[in-house]
Amino acid sequence: MSIKERLVGIKEFYERHFSSSDERIISPGFVLRVGGVGFALFFLTYFLFSWTMETVIHNRKEVLVPDISGKSSVTALQALSENNLAMKIEGYDFNEAVPIGTVLRQVPDAGSTVREGKIVRVVFSQGGESVFTPNLIGLPLRNAELLLRQRQLVLGEVSESYSLKAEKGTVLSQDPKPELSVSKNTMVQVAVSAGLPPAGIVMMPDFRQKKNEDAQQWAAQNGMSLSISEDAASLFPGGTIIDQSPVPDTVVSAESRITLTVSSRKGSAAGSEKEFRVHYEVSQSGAQRHIRVVALGKSGDREIFNGLRDPGSKIDLSVPYGGAEKIRIFVNGILVEERPVK
Repeated sequence: MSIKERLVGIKEFYERHFSSSDERIISPGFVLRVGGVGFALFFLTYFLFSWTMETVIHNRKEVLVPDISGKSSVTALQALSENNLAMKIEGYDFNEAVPIGTVLRQVPDAGSTVREGKIVRVVFSQGGESVFTPNLIGLPLRNAELLLRQRQLVLGEVSESYSLKAEKGTVLSQDPKPELSVSKNTMVQVAVSAGLPPAGIVMMPDFRQKKNEDAQQWAAQNGMSLSISEDAASLFPGGTIIDQSPVPDTVVSAESRITLTVSSRKGSAAGSEKEFRVHYEVSQSGAQRHIRVVALGKSGDREIFNGLRDPGSKIDLSVPYGGAEKIRIFVNGILVEERPVK
């Protein structure tokens, strides 16, 4: 086949597959016309939507934003609802002068003109910033005051009381009690030890976890009368004193009413059943510490020891097997150890 014949064949093929009508369909002019129509439809749809929303919004009435500052959440919401306004909580701020749950701020401001349905953003008061009272019992007064300052609390009235066990100047009690949530700058009242009582003053010893015979002997020597209350559900062996009234270091006389609660656990006399021994040694350093031992069982928690102990002193307790599942030891209100009873 000659070159001329080949050129004629190519021309015929082109004319057969790429007609003038195909050229018009894919021409740039056609593409521009289709794009223009699509853009016009999009613009018309957007315009109609915007016009509709604008009409709906502007058909709402204009209202004045009520003043809800200083009002409770319920009252504030009611005031906004009466004006067909909504409320959104933006957050909470501490403010000692404003009660908890009271509106501190609002946006828009009171008196502003808005349309119905507007959302009013509010910030509520959390009251004064809260802290937990530290455990001061067993600390020297100076250390207790420093600890209060660290917690942003204030040392209040300081009273003195004689004590058979606490060193002079050591905190015996406090009000509010340890680990309570209070506002910052709250005053904490304390009672500190004035040392041993002078001759002629009789004070109630700490008989807890001691034998009933010890208390009876003390009462006979000091001319006191005792009232005994028994507790059959006690974890301690029979004859063990588990509670007393009045509390240790209370001044007593022959007219005082002294009540002891003594364990009457059946079959639990010393050495009659297996017991779990609890031994704890107080750290050698520092001042006296407030030690608290709690037994956890199916019937609930029972305090088996609560008192001040000197540095280096030892605490030995016994709990019958089956009477508790865990033993927790607290030092100055802080859980330092948990032991399973097994």
